[in-house]
Amino acid sequence: MAPLQHTELVGALDCGTTSIRFLIFNHAAEIVAEHQLEFAQYFPHSGWHEHDPSEIIDVSHTVINKAVDKLEQKGWAKSSVKVVGITNQRETTVAWDRTTGQPLCNAIVWDDARTKGTVAHYQQKLSAEGLRLEDGTHKKGDEGVDALIGITGTPLSTYFSAIKLRWMIDHHPAVKEAHDTDNLSFGTIDSWIVYSLTGGLDRGLHIIDVTNASRSLLFDLRTLQWSAPLLEFFDLRKTVLPTVVSSSEVYGEISTSNSALEGVRIAGIVGDQQAALVGNKCLRRGEAKNTYGTGAFLLFNTGNEVVKSTNGLISTVAYRPGPNAKPVYALEGSIAVAGSAIKWLRDQIGIIKESADVSDLAERDPDTGGLYFVTAFSGLLAPYWDPAAGGMLIGLTQYTTSSHIARATLEAVAYQTRAIIEAMKLDSGVDLKHLKVDGGMTNGDLVMQIQADIGGFEVIRPEMRESTALGSALLAGSAIGLFGWDVTKPETLAQVNVRGNTSFSPQIGEEEREQRWLGWKKAVERSKGWDIGKDNT
Repeated sequence: MAPLQHTELVGALDCGTTSIRFLIFNHAAEIVAEHQLEFAQYFPHSGWHEHDPSEIIDVSHTVINKAVDKLEQKGWAKSSVKVVGITNQRETTVAWDRTTGQPLCNAIVWDDARTKGTVAHYQQKLSAEGLRLEDGTHKKGDEGVDALIGITGTPLSTYFSAIKLRWMIDHHPAVKEAHDTDNLSFGTIDSWIVYSLTGGLDRGLHIIDVTNASRSLLFDLRTLQWSAPLLEFFDLRKTVLPTVVSSSEVYGEISTSNSALEGVRIAGIVGDQQAALVGNKCLRRGEAKNTYGTGAFLLFNTGNEVVKSTNGLISTVAYRPGPNAKPVYALEGSIAVAGSAIKWLRDQIGIIKESADVSDLAERDPDTGGLYFVTAFSGLLAPYWDPAAGGMLIGLTQYTTSSHIARATLEAVAYQTRAIIEAMKLDSGVDLKHLKVDGGMTNGDLVMQIQADIGGFEVIRPEMRESTALGSALLAGSAIGLFGWDVTKPETLAQVNVRGNTSFSPQIGEEEREQRWLGWKKAVERSKGWDIGKDNT
């Protein structure tokens, strides 16, 4: 047997909504080895979506070990992996007991809609009691809303993790008891993964990076600290919160004996959509990307400045490239349903056997026959922010076919992307000429052409589209100077992922594009405020 080769490689643990994968990259961002596994999704009630935190840890260990096995089978030593980055689904919320290290309930996933009643309660509290700021003043009503958004960059919504934590405390006695006795640890998936990989109960780190913290409704974007007024507003102990760290620094080592990478440093943590921004090398102000996965997420780099949106977008931390570095900010628009709508066609409606079949079905007709699909399975996110919106197929006739439905499903993502870009134009004053894309849905040429046609801009798709994993790898490598990478100097990444791109340009005229756009806006208006009257508390 030939001796194992030794080189320098970087690993990335990508903890998504439905699967976890571990990828190992070389200096050019070529994938040397990888392994991916799906994990269970739990839907105990309509609008609820849960994960088992213990399953997430088990699957994480498995994909790391399997990927390292594949690496060694290809002739590389596992010691070649010098550092690991972690990227994760962001607002998914985990609560565990500090004295046992065990989760106290299932994690509430980012797209879960059970907290509508909790949101309504705090909207009422914001209106009636207001928010007491650091200077002792109270802001009520619209002033309170503006104050909250001014601190966090985000509105009150079912989307963000503090709302989910508050629901856990109010509805799970074990979580409430742990909070009342100061034994509760709160975190997003990055916190839970790092805690477990670095030793768990024995010596596990309880940390969160700035990008995930900025999705909590508890974090001050400008000071990069937890906000005391918001902890008071939501009646949460500060001691339950993790320590905030940058997106690129050495935090600790993998310390579990069942890991093939025991002793390897963890040096990059970043929420998945911010990771994709970095992975697409959108490191300069004015650059943007859209990731089409379970949901779709468009981020626009605003540099070292927080740009407050007046058009329904989120202001967020894009990344902080080191503990002493200035943060980089972004505007973001989030679409709750993208690839998950295709899975719905497959699993619930049964008009396709595999997700990849959707493009073939959609191509049978050149248009939707006037059909629109507002995919508001759990309300609408940016720029509409209507948790009471209902999913709607409108324009159905006897002429409607399964092909029309498939095409309308693809168009729904493109229309919502355009809505976000229109808002970004108003906030930033920048008219995007092209959009960088990644994620599972971008594998289909048809959906990318639909995006170009509906958006009226060029869509650029890289050959290697694992941008989320790559972003965390770049931040981890940058932390230790691996390959000379430095995310504060984009020129040091000039040789990263430079294989050929595919571009899609609009192929329909402006008049047709605007007519279809007006139809979409009319459909969205019909879907708004649809409340089926179920108990959301």
